[in-house]
Amino acid sequence: MAREELLSPDDQPEDAGLLLDEPGLRPKTLSEFVGQSELKGHLGVMLGAAARRREAADHLLFAGPPGLGKTTLANIIAAEMGTNLQVTSGPALERAGDLASILSKLEDGDVLFIDEIHRLPRPVEEVLYPAMEDFRIDVVLGKGPAARSIPLDLARFTLVGATTRTGLITGPLRDRFGLVARLDYYDVDDLQSIAMRAASILGVDIDEGGAYEIARRSRGTPRIANRLLRQVRDYAEVERDGNISAEVARDGLSFFGVDELGLDKASRAVLDSVCRRFGGGPVGLSTLAISVSEPTETVEDVYEPYLIQQGLLMRTPRGRVATPAAYTHLGMAPPPATSTGSESQSGLFDSDD
Repeated sequence: MAREELLSPDDQPEDAGLLLDEPGLRPKTLSEFVGQSELKGHLGVMLGAAARRREAADHLLFAGPPGLGKTTLANIIAAEMGTNLQVTSGPALERAGDLASILSKLEDGDVLFIDEIHRLPRPVEEVLYPAMEDFRIDVVLGKGPAARSIPLDLARFTLVGATTRTGLITGPLRDRFGLVARLDYYDVDDLQSIAMRAASILGVDIDEGGAYEIARRSRGTPRIANRLLRQVRDYAEVERDGNISAEVARDGLSFFGVDELGLDKASRAVLDSVCRRFGGGPVGLSTLAISVSEPTETVEDVYEPYLIQQGLLMRTPRGRVATPAAYTHLGMAPPPATSTGSESQSGLFDSDD
């Protein structure tokens, strides 16, 4: 058969496009959004009041680790208000003119979503101040002594900012948001509901036991739950009969290297390095990052938080220290007190007193 025949669109099955067009899993309304009940209540009141007044909602800042639903909430806000959503990010806005171009195209009630807003350059951030407060920006025409500033009125819009590092948001910018909310990690029940909902959208046959097994290894993060569901779905279709039970979920997650606590290969490598290479610590962040061939920011922001939450790792003034639970999880015997026990670690926290 000729190459042209192999590539001919006429030879493709009628549903080929459907197979490639997997449905999105993001909820479209607040009622579909699972978890974050307190924040949902606040948003329901604010959006409802804005809709009654027929004006744009107040500016909103969402903070929290990646994968908890900040972008999803921005989409929901635009959908609930029946307006358009414009999406950009802090690193993409290199010059004040970049932001001015976006702001000038917004219509009344539109939602502007800026991801990683803590990475906005200072000149761009200063342009945002009058835009948020007075819905205007000053456009500078010309250069040197002949330069003049012309105020440009903007449509009344809603700014939704998202950040993983609240501490890097400057005070003047943070104070201009009507609501600053931090998204919390999800409990297992909420993640189980999210997994069941995603399975129904994807057409996956899963029971509550399978969804629970996926949920409890998802690190409290919906994005991870959806990713694990897809992996287990693939495993079930190839290695089993396509149905996901608790047993199939356990086998599938084990196949993809996700253990009982939800640690993947990279997270276990960090833990293993502290325990085996450095005798349980203390070990500095840079040294630890080099030992696992990862950037320091990745180790600190991606892997460490969950290890600390699970009581497997501690941050101390002298470095990272593995807990006895870390050794137990890795199937190792904790070292004697003389090496990493209470006697050797008694001085680690002196600087906190």
